[in-house]
Amino acid sequence: MTAPDWLWIPITLWAAFAQTLRNAAQRHLTRELGTLGATSIRFIYGLPFAVAWLLIVAHFTSASWPQLSAKFWEWICFAAIAQIAGTALLLRVMSERNFALGVAYSKTEAVQVAIIAVFFLGDTLSTTATIAVIVATMGVLLISSTDAAHPLRALLQGWTTRSAWLGLGAGAAFAAAAVGFRGATTSLATHYLAAAAIALVIAQCLQSVLLSAWLRWREPGALTRVMRAWRGSLVAGFMGAAATAGWFTAMTIEPVAHVRTLGLVELVVSLVVARRVFREQLRWIEWLGMSLLVCGLILVTLQR
Repeated sequence: MTAPDWLWIPITLWAAFAQTLRNAAQRHLTRELGTLGATSIRFIYGLPFAVAWLLIVAHFTSASWPQLSAKFWEWICFAAIAQIAGTALLLRVMSERNFALGVAYSKTEAVQVAIIAVFFLGDTLSTTATIAVIVATMGVLLISSTDAAHPLRALLQGWTTRSAWLGLGAGAAFAAAAVGFRGATTSLATHYLAAAAIALVIAQCLQSVLLSAWLRWREPGALTRVMRAWRGSLVAGFMGAAATAGWFTAMTIEPVAHVRTLGLVELVVSLVVARRVFREQLRWIEWLGMSLLVCGLILVTLQR
């Protein structure tokens, strides 16, 4: 079954919202569980919810279980490892003193994913979509600038910092993972919801096993702490599974660069909340960045 052309938009918006909540829950647990321990909760505690989603999809779509080709396994294994790396790097960035700069550079994922998808998936980007990706990314970098007086200089000089390199690494890992997951889901000959759900369950199984084995080997006692922190971890696991299900489904329908660019809407929401709820005054550079970001988001949803 083919999805409606517009369906990827609300699914992506949901994924971005769920991801924002998941990141908040994971960051809260990083100090208690460590970087890899906090990374593992999105997979270990998300797996039961992923399985439940697959069962719901199978029931309502009556989709048959597709053949899992060698191509599927190559993509899913590559993407699963890349996503673990991206999550660990992002959590490491958040523990840095200059974490805002690192997070900003991690958002270059939209540009990186566009380039990787063209070379490895053969995705094509229209001129409008290309402009949207560039404009939205510039908006993100301006929003995240730590120097209101000289924002561009701060960003350029920031390339030499540890936080920036960690952020770029996180963005590259997430970009590679997104491309890999799209490659995996589009290789399955079944209903688009079922393809995304199957890839989600298999990916989270692989990730749970890999991270559990690593923690058992390198950080004795870490798994015990993860199990004891089940109350907070369940929230992160549920929101992580919900976000990933949304991303997978959207990327099955639409080119990955479009999806990841629209996903930057989470930054707009964060700024609006800061302005309305916490009464924070936005700097002029943040207004400019948000304007560029909104323009990029509008362009990517209108492109065809």
